[in-house]
Amino acid sequence: MASNKPLSDILVVALEQAVAAPYCSSRLADAGARVIKIERKEGDFARGYDDVVNGQSAYFVWLNRGKESVVLDIKEGEDKRLLESIISKADVFLQNLGPGAAKRAGFDSKKLRKKYPRLITCDISGYSSDGPSREMKAYDMLVQAETGLSSVTGSSREPSRVGVSVCDIAAGMNAHAAILNAIIERKISGKGQAITCSLFDSMAEWMAVPLLHFDYGGKSPKRMGLRHPSIAPYSSFVTKDDKVIVISIQNDREWNKFVVRVLRTPELLEDKRFSSNISRVKNRKSLEKKIGSYFLSKTSVQLSKLLRQNDIAYGYLNNVEGLSKHSDLRRTTVNTESGPVRIPSPPYKVLGSKNKLKGVPYCGEHTRIVREEFSK
Repeated sequence: MASNKPLSDILVVALEQAVAAPYCSSRLADAGARVIKIERKEGDFARGYDDVVNGQSAYFVWLNRGKESVVLDIKEGEDKRLLESIISKADVFLQNLGPGAAKRAGFDSKKLRKKYPRLITCDISGYSSDGPSREMKAYDMLVQAETGLSSVTGSSREPSRVGVSVCDIAAGMNAHAAILNAIIERKISGKGQAITCSLFDSMAEWMAVPLLHFDYGGKSPKRMGLRHPSIAPYSSFVTKDDKVIVISIQNDREWNKFVVRVLRTPELLEDKRFSSNISRVKNRKSLEKKIGSYFLSKTSVQLSKLLRQNDIAYGYLNNVEGLSKHSDLRRTTVNTESGPVRIPSPPYKVLGSKNKLKGVPYCGEHTRIVREEFSK
């Protein structure tokens, strides 16, 4: 049965590993693209990150649904020729091998683009492909450190890694968007594009606000734990029943409503220390002391009802168990070699369409059929 998804006529060759490129190609696969994932004999090394999902890696199950797994030795003659044959018929060539690895194997994107003008190539690297660090290996936590992300993350006592692979994910998202742009552009010009995307550039762009604070304000935001460095009150407070609630007041209108209807201390509106967001940030300690004492006098249920009634933004501080039980968490089941697995659903929904995801391949599952198809 023919697919009616928007990328159903697109063939993607993914010479990929780990997180960034697999994130990108999984989104292309979700949209109907045929993604042929090229793996070494031992498989994408992300397969071995852990074994928590019925013996499989959580990372691999999450990021490799809907792909065809083909095991090739891309340096060996027959396999090298097969990969070249697949690329010759492909719309997109995506790779995130170590610096220079694809080029040394004979799959340099620049040469491929000359040979196949309609081909869209996308190279994901740790650092910018034309920057001084282009030959350096780079993984997610290293880039979190290099871009200063760790310096604004964590408590006042020490920097911290963000608890998920945000640099990889950001690069995968940017690569995905750039490839979609290139597919649209090709419909106009008839020509493909050469795309490069790096983890460092992706996270540096996300660091725009702290960077602007430093470049134009003379200092970067401090690490503040569960607080916003530029907005107050935007932090966590303990309730009478030892729950933790995070509140966010974004403007003076919300502040006025919060003071009058929640705290029920209208006299605070006359206190110049709290008259604007800038003054509230400067006097954060006094502000949080007043709010904190009030929250300690109420249960989480009482506060939740009061905050919701008055349209004040809030949320509970959950752990992962809390997320697992969250009433808003949507899940989708995908098939894997060790049985069905429930993963978080894609974050977007298309009204009137069922977003059913294809399964996760075992290593080399499609080698034979792809070899037969492209060796003709």
